[in-house]
Amino acid sequence: MSVQVENLEKNMAKLTIEVPAEELEKAVQAAYMKQKSRISLPGFRKGKVPRHMIEKMYGPEIFYEEAVNIILPKEYPKAAEESGLEIVSRPDIDVVQLEKGKNFIFTAEVAVKPEVTLGKYLGVSVKKADISVTEEEVDAEVEKERQSNARMVTVEGRAAQDGDTVVIDYEGFVDGVAFEGGKDENHALVIGSHTFIDTFEEQLIGKNTGDDVTVNVTFPEEYHAPDLAGKAAMFQVKINEIKAEELPDLDDEFAQDVSEFDTLAEYKESVKGKLTERKENEAKRERENEIIEKIIADSQMEIPDAMVDTQTENMVDEFANRIAQQGLSMEQYAQFTGVTEEKLMEQMRPDALKRIQSGLVLEAIAKAENIEVSEDDVETEIGNMAGLYGMEIDKLKEIFVDSERENMKKDLAIQKAVELIVEKAEEEA
Repeated sequence: MSVQVENLEKNMAKLTIEVPAEELEKAVQAAYMKQKSRISLPGFRKGKVPRHMIEKMYGPEIFYEEAVNIILPKEYPKAAEESGLEIVSRPDIDVVQLEKGKNFIFTAEVAVKPEVTLGKYLGVSVKKADISVTEEEVDAEVEKERQSNARMVTVEGRAAQDGDTVVIDYEGFVDGVAFEGGKDENHALVIGSHTFIDTFEEQLIGKNTGDDVTVNVTFPEEYHAPDLAGKAAMFQVKINEIKAEELPDLDDEFAQDVSEFDTLAEYKESVKGKLTERKENEAKRERENEIIEKIIADSQMEIPDAMVDTQTENMVDEFANRIAQQGLSMEQYAQFTGVTEEKLMEQMRPDALKRIQSGLVLEAIAKAENIEVSEDDVETEIGNMAGLYGMEIDKLKEIFVDSERENMKKDLAIQKAVELIVEKAEEEA
């Protein structure tokens, strides 16, 4: 295999890779062995047709696509390493020569890691964050906890109100005919939740347990069931029960139920402490982001589109993996949200660019400041990870091969660069 490198504009490069004809022949033979069981010719049993007969009938090109799929995953990585380039995108492959008895030639157009010219990165001015916690914020947080500890009780002696849960039997009719999916029993419906169409819920306000209610509504023009869209409907509703939330009193007993504290005052003080910690962490992240954004704005780098494309695709893949852990495919996600994979890529592209820019300037700062990461630093980080994941350190070390340890060193160097620019930043008055 031979590799020629041509540098292109905007941090792009083209690799021309030539693979010996012998390797192409091996790949074609492998393709034949893989596909022969699916090929039949008159006079031969299926799977027993000689390769030369197949090529005579259909041409040698019949195995080329599979042969290329065999060669590329093996030869491109070797060519990329031999090129000496720091490639930061997936390759755009183009086949140049693919003929029997000749060398296989293909090109791979790739993005190359851009050079960064840093501007000012030490002593960057940032706004001072307000991390004070007000009494109103504490009360709001306590009220959330109070709401989460509410219990449902059966209402007696009054009619249904907005916010109540009514347990109902219902059946719907269009033009006097019951329609599919329009009937249920003991259905719990929260009035004001707008989970039922039109003014269905509002028409139950003021009704009592045991009442039979006629509810008239109109289905939306864009209703998911076309046979009901835009049509007037009548529901016969029976109210079986009315329930309402009962909130606990804000007193010492409540504090004891929801926390380890004996008094409401102590509980509120702990809530204030947690809110302060949360604000401090948020302020720290915002401070770091503001500093990095200012450094990016004052630096120069030319980011190739292919690099952004690859980063965006990686982020979409990460998103797909996350929702897959929740049992959801990308196809289902698109159905539920109306957001296609193409739309998701469009939405994520600005964040992908920002992630690239942040990584490049922080790497450049680490290099400019001669930030080094020792083996002791790596060992400490592995120890921290072992504690986080509940694993034995020696077991975790076995997982980290040399390349992964090098990646960890780069990540730790970037962390040190962040710590440096934050430490040296100046707060605006």
